[in-house]
Amino acid sequence: MATVVPRPDIDLSSQMLPPPPVSAPSAAAAPTADEEYKQNLNSRLTCPDCNENPPNLVEEFSSGDMVCASCGLVLGDRIIDTRSEWRTFANDDQGNDDPSRVGDAMNPLLSGSQLETNIAFGEGMRSRELHRAQNRSVNDKATKTLLSAYREISNLCEAISIPKTTQDTAKHIFKLVEEAKLFKSKPIESVIASCIFIACRQSKAPRTFREIFSLTKVSKKEIGRTFKQLEKFLQSNREANTNGSFLMVENYEATGTTGASELCARYCNNLQFKNPHLMERVSKSLAEKSSALKDLAGRSPLSIAAAAIYMASHLMGDARTSRDIAAVAGVSDGTIRTAYRHMYPARDDLVEKEWLSQKGGGRIDRLPQS
Repeated sequence: MATVVPRPDIDLSSQMLPPPPVSAPSAAAAPTADEEYKQNLNSRLTCPDCNENPPNLVEEFSSGDMVCASCGLVLGDRIIDTRSEWRTFANDDQGNDDPSRVGDAMNPLLSGSQLETNIAFGEGMRSRELHRAQNRSVNDKATKTLLSAYREISNLCEAISIPKTTQDTAKHIFKLVEEAKLFKSKPIESVIASCIFIACRQSKAPRTFREIFSLTKVSKKEIGRTFKQLEKFLQSNREANTNGSFLMVENYEATGTTGASELCARYCNNLQFKNPHLMERVSKSLAEKSSALKDLAGRSPLSIAAAAIYMASHLMGDARTSRDIAAVAGVSDGTIRTAYRHMYPARDDLVEKEWLSQKGGGRIDRLPQS
């Protein structure tokens, strides 16, 4: 066994240092496995050669590298491209198919996910047979009926400038009716008219039976009968639900008769006033107050709304004739004047004081007597 003999010329006591003290773990120590992971937002990747702040880095997805744009130093590799791939490979194939990497978006108004495999129409006999068999199974009668109905709803709604959200609501109601097989014996035109009528009411932009009749050529009696049955169906169907801007059937509430104040906004926009927002606010208030008059009880909301707009236009100094308002509201000139004659004696109660101020610009002496 070898022994170590210390040399007399070397002092070992000076080289024997005490062990370093053990410090308590600090608050900035690494988190344990039980603690929740949190990303350190203070850390930043910078180029060691340029030391620019902020760093000028570029992600090259073609090569998968993180490169400094100033000096070209590669700071990272294997960068994953998380962007959507919208490239099409249609030019790479000489056949009749389109091998795109991204297909159409899923349509929530159609049954199924629309993400099934499509068989192309090829040259061989087997390919043609498979293509025909798939068309018979996929393009069924129900899907064709929905597509044709959706196309008709879009054409009708665009004819009277109904917004896209209301169109989607009408299409969704028709889909619920078609799935439930509610109106088997009724013509599809009356069902479409009722769906548009309910969708307009739910979107706070109601249309009258007369307007729907002039649009779809379905009688007002038939629209009313189908509308009542469809409204009962939507009230009883509490389990159905939709997303986005479509109608929430589980929270569906039956709407009453369309009020005169709900029609004033659309009529004021069509009359092209100088200040349509002011005219809308004044005519709505006049229409709501006029509903309490005994002489106007039982009159059509169309005539009350038209008379309120006629009174508001003369009151605020942007007058419109009864004939112009009648062309927009769809009522006769005499009907507007008759309703206005009942509103004129109660003008002091109908007109608010703030409208007559210098800021409002209204004057009662502008109102015609008839």
